[in-house]
Amino acid sequence: MGNTLLIGSCEPFSGKSALVLGLARALASGGRQVRFGKPLATSLEWSPSAGPLPDPLIDDDVRFVGSTLGLGDGQLIPSLHLLSPVTADARLAQGQLAAGDGFIQLRNELSQHQDGVTLLEAAGSLHEGLLYGLSLVQLAQGLQAPVVLVHLWQDSRSVDALLAARDQLGDRLMGIVLNAVTPDEVDELQRHVVPALEGLGLQVFGVMPRSPLLRSVTVGELVRRLDARVICCEERLELLVETLSIGAMNVNSAMEFFRRRRNMAVVTGADRTDIQLAALEASTQCLILTGAGEPLPQLISRADELEVPLLKVESDTLATVEVIEQAFGHVRLHEAVKATYAFRLVEEHCQLDRIFSALDQSA
Repeated sequence: MGNTLLIGSCEPFSGKSALVLGLARALASGGRQVRFGKPLATSLEWSPSAGPLPDPLIDDDVRFVGSTLGLGDGQLIPSLHLLSPVTADARLAQGQLAAGDGFIQLRNELSQHQDGVTLLEAAGSLHEGLLYGLSLVQLAQGLQAPVVLVHLWQDSRSVDALLAARDQLGDRLMGIVLNAVTPDEVDELQRHVVPALEGLGLQVFGVMPRSPLLRSVTVGELVRRLDARVICCEERLELLVETLSIGAMNVNSAMEFFRRRRNMAVVTGADRTDIQLAALEASTQCLILTGAGEPLPQLISRADELEVPLLKVESDTLATVEVIEQAFGHVRLHEAVKATYAFRLVEEHCQLDRIFSALDQSA
């Protein structure tokens, strides 16, 4: 289908957007025109009370990539459907499983677009999007496009999902990028695991280390997920939280522990003023108070002086920690600092020339 490349994954939040950003910038730097789209929109906030779906339907991830790379409107490909509870209910009730006329139009457009490269990001897993006729396998087959999978690596058991993907995608699977590898294990994987995977017919284009920055979440996102009340420094909600600490120990132990952490969200009881003050003197991006009670005025004053957002939640510490842990690694790549890091990560750890060569050969 011309120069079209699908970026997919076996599981959600695998790091597809980071690879898209790196590929798109490298292509643009090489003088090739780039277009980008997500046939199935997955990150657009919409509800029927807001009116009909926007037209054109441009996913928030697509807009972010476009603004980051300076792509024009003509280089952003509208989505065909929106993945949401409301649209899923409607399609299920109507018994609709086909992608519809929009998919035929997209296929015709891509076949006529021979200049540059079109990057299409699939949904979050091999099966996500089946209800809309837009799963990764359906896209690869319908568009006759090659696929690069971004895959979260834990250990050799992770190969099962890759083998399943190979069985479903067949010759459309061009290769894989292993992501979120423990930094100390990258060299070991390169020496032993990569050759073994390629021996199984899985071409490996890169091994990217796990990044606390890319897994991080903004304070503002935590406020939203926790339904928290912001007591001070509301203008600092763009700060990125990379780690989580629980202030439940004595203050001396807490100070020693806090010194070893960076860019923390510290969760502690509203009555633990000693822990709260200690946290403010460390690398703390926000302080989250749980339980009954209100912070003392001197704590608010010190947090305001150090520009550390102070949040108050009604839930207990355990429930608060669970919400925060679920947020890490499960948020969109929508911050400029993350995009800048993603460029470097892909450039340093992916064999972009091999990807582009394989893509040219498949065209």
